[in-house]
Amino acid sequence: MEYRSLGRSGTMVSRVCVGTMNFGGRTPEPDAHAILDRAADSGVNFIDTANVYGHEPAHFEAGRGRSEEIVGRWLRGRRDHFVVATKVFFPMSDEPGAIGAGRRNVIRECDASLRRLGTDWIDLYQLHHPSNDIPIDETLRALDDLVTAGKVRHVGTSSFAAWQLVEALWASDRLATVRMVSEQPVYNLLDRRIERELVPMADTFGIGLLTWSPLAGGLLTGTYRRDRLAPPGTRFAEFWQTDPRSLASTVFDAVDAITELAAGAEQSVPQLAQSWVLSQPTVTSMIVGPRTIEQLDTSLACTPLEPAVVEALDRIAPPGHCLHPQYGADGLAWHPWGPHRHRWP
Repeated sequence: MEYRSLGRSGTMVSRVCVGTMNFGGRTPEPDAHAILDRAADSGVNFIDTANVYGHEPAHFEAGRGRSEEIVGRWLRGRRDHFVVATKVFFPMSDEPGAIGAGRRNVIRECDASLRRLGTDWIDLYQLHHPSNDIPIDETLRALDDLVTAGKVRHVGTSSFAAWQLVEALWASDRLATVRMVSEQPVYNLLDRRIERELVPMADTFGIGLLTWSPLAGGLLTGTYRRDRLAPPGTRFAEFWQTDPRSLASTVFDAVDAITELAAGAEQSVPQLAQSWVLSQPTVTSMIVGPRTIEQLDTSLACTPLEPAVVEALDRIAPPGHCLHPQYGADGLAWHPWGPHRHRWP
């Protein structure tokens, strides 16, 4: 396993990170612990979760916090050996103010995450989404207090636009508060938008990129077929079935070409897609969300690709281009979250 620095920090993280959104929902606790065991045996030291993870899509309220609890029970007796990341933003209750990155919510949810994880500190505490209605200086001062108190070691963002992260860096410099070390963006062969601004910005300012959705929500697994509805129980059936862009013919034109290239390289499409992510020099760690050990094994078997294969993929899915805008016009940064909306999308 290869390791890289988390942004400009001295913390080293594995190139593959286990994302735990399925834990407590599609993946029961015994299977989740088996996945973490396999990951640890393979050298993975990086685990990513969030306070809201652990639910079935149709039963969001019932499962909030379950993923952190499952991870926390697995960490007992080995906490020092793993870098644990979690997030705050999405609502944990229907109370006013129980959403976003306001000071009260950030501090309250950090304490709650610490209890669920059964730990004294969080290695990387991330803003799960921009709080477009809350000044960034309020959030940074709250995060700085958490670092000073020893509850958090590093802070980062998720689904921020490049300008929003630059604003956070500027404010932290002006206010002398803790600095963001990482960003979690969507990045896969069908959505390369971060290469336009976010990647050069991260390279310039030393921001670690922890990319997620390497299989485009399952489109790069072979599960979905042209001119057919998504199979029941899949992520697309739950979230994006009604979006006409989700299973458009142009998407499948690219998937078909990628499938043909994978066959020539004697790899599966999921392995090729994830190997491509790991071949990108600006990616610090690729977050994978395995539902089963078999899915994790596919991710762990990925290796950087030969330059000729990368060039062929660039012709199919051009740099900076987006063939599948699954997460909106600018990732999630412009999604209309705010105090008026308290529900999972």
